[in-house]
Amino acid sequence: QVQVVESGGGLVQAGGSLRLSCAVSGLTFSSYRMAWFRQAPGKEREFVAGIHRSGSRTDYADALKGRVTISRDNAENTVYLEMNSLKPEDTAVYYCAAGNLFPMTTRNTDYWGQGTQVTVSS
Repeated sequence: QVQVVESGGGLVQAGGSLRLSCAVSGLTFSSYRMAWFRQAPGKEREFVAGIHRSGSRTDYADALKGRVTISRDNAENTVYLEMNSLKPEDTAVYYCAAGNLFPMTTRNTDYWGQGTQVTVSS
C-alpha cells in the first residue's frame, strides 16, 4: 500500500525555521511530482511548493517564495520542505502529496499524507 508520512512539524517562534520531511513508500517515487500544501483552520487547503520528478524544477506560492525551499532525494524516497523566517500566519497543517498533473491542486493529486502541524508563535 502507498504510504505518505510527514514529520518535522512542531511549535516554533516567529522568525524561526523548520524542516519538514515526507517519506513515501509503495510507489515508484521518482515517477511522481511531489508537493506540499497547507491548511489553516477554517480555510481552504492551499499550495505551498512543488517539485518536478527529477528535482530539476520547483515552484512556490507567492506568499512563501523566498522563505521556503522544496527538495527531494529520490534514492531515499523523501521530499523536504525547509521553512525560514516563519510567521504566525504560517500556522497550519502541512500536507505532503504525490501526483502526475501540473499544476498540482488539491483535486488532482493521487496520494496524501495525514499532515503535520506547524504552529508559529508571535
